[in-house]
Amino acid sequence: MQQRQTTRSAAINYTPSAAERRNFQRVRVNIYGRLMLEDRTEHPCQVVDMSPGNVALRCNEVGEPGEKVIAYLDHVGRIEGVITRILPDGFAMTIIASDRKRDKLAAQLTWLANKHELALPEDRRHERIAPRNPMSTLQLGDGRQYRCRIIDLSLSGAAVEIDVKPAIGVQVMLGTMRGQVVRHFEDGVAIEFAVVQRPETLDSEFNRGG
Repeated sequence: MQQRQTTRSAAINYTPSAAERRNFQRVRVNIYGRLMLEDRTEHPCQVVDMSPGNVALRCNEVGEPGEKVIAYLDHVGRIEGVITRILPDGFAMTIIASDRKRDKLAAQLTWLANKHELALPEDRRHERIAPRNPMSTLQLGDGRQYRCRIIDLSLSGAAVEIDVKPAIGVQVMLGTMRGQVVRHFEDGVAIEFAVVQRPETLDSEFNRGG
């Protein structure tokens, strides 16, 4: 993780009130996205926990306290706010939003937190198929890329044969699909996609040619 030196002429100083902090209940969720710092550079990120007023993000590039950030998160959409503190693997940020937006965030977070326990359709196992074009590329968060062979895939994930085994929980890109490593096996790793894919998207990505 690198910390940038940046000028923050437009930095916003925003501190939530004690009442706001008491009312914001953080939820542990595992969602991915991209963020833009004040210097307009974009970086992948992962939400560690989140409330309608605050979010902790894991990322390789961080700004400075007081710096404004815009993030686009899967299932949540666009949020903006200000960095409040630096964490060992990212930073925490206060979310600046209207009451209406906070209410919407609260509903989204409740749904995300309960999705797994309620076994909603997005969490059910999908049929696994062998793609016509099994060769692909696995990219790690630091940019390293490895050729791999897809053993099988579904709308929610894939099993890939690969010589390296990134740690469980590591964010990766399989082709253009964002996800994370969820399991190791003898010849490779299992990947869960960040969002459930559409059949036509998988067909376009992995069934071209061959």
